[in-house]
Amino acid sequence: MAKKAYSTGEAAEICGISQQTIIRCFDRGQLKGFLVPGSKFRRIPRDSLIKFMKKNNIPLDQLGSVKRKVLIVEDDPEIVDLLTDVLTRDGRFETKSTDSGYKAGLLTQKFRPDVLVLDYLLPDINGNVVCEAIRDNPDLADTKIIIVSGVIDKKQVNQLFADGADDFLQKPFDVDRLLDRICVLLGM
Repeated sequence: MAKKAYSTGEAAEICGISQQTIIRCFDRGQLKGFLVPGSKFRRIPRDSLIKFMKKNNIPLDQLGSVKRKVLIVEDDPEIVDLLTDVLTRDGRFETKSTDSGYKAGLLTQKFRPDVLVLDYLLPDINGNVVCEAIRDNPDLADTKIIIVSGVIDKKQVNQLFADGADDFLQKPFDVDRLLDRICVLLGM
C-alpha cells in the first residue's frame, strides 16, 4: 500500500531535488500540503505530490507503481467491458466506469481521474456539458478528456474542443489507438 503523505525530505528524495526546494515550493503554495498539528513539520499528500511532479515534468517512477486513473463514461456495457479489460490488462491503469453524465460528475470529484473516456451521447446529457463542468473546476485542470462518438459532425467536434475536450475518436474506434492516445495525453 502506498503512503498517503510524505515529509519534505521524502518528497525531495522522490523528486530528486533538494529538501529546501520542496520547502520553498510548499511555502509558496506551489506544492499543496499541511502542517502537522502542534509542530512546524510539513506533510505532502500523495495526490498533491503527484500533481506537483506532473506539472514540473518529474518522472513518477520513484513513487513506485503509480497507476494512472481512467474514468470510462459510456452507456454501452460492451464497450465499458472491453475498455476496462484492455486498460486493466495493460497494468498501468486503474479504471472506474459510469453510464451517465451526472454520475460522471460525482465520480470525477471522488476518483480524480487522469483521463476521462467520454461518450458524447449519454442518456442524460451530452459530453460537452461534462467537458464544461470539468473545465470549470480548477482542481480538475489536469484531467484529460477524450470524447468518443459515432453520431457527430465536424461542427460538433470543433465545439467539443472549444468546451475543453483534449481529443476525439470516431466510433467504432480501434482500442489500441485509444490506448495510444491516452498514453500520449498523459506523457507516458
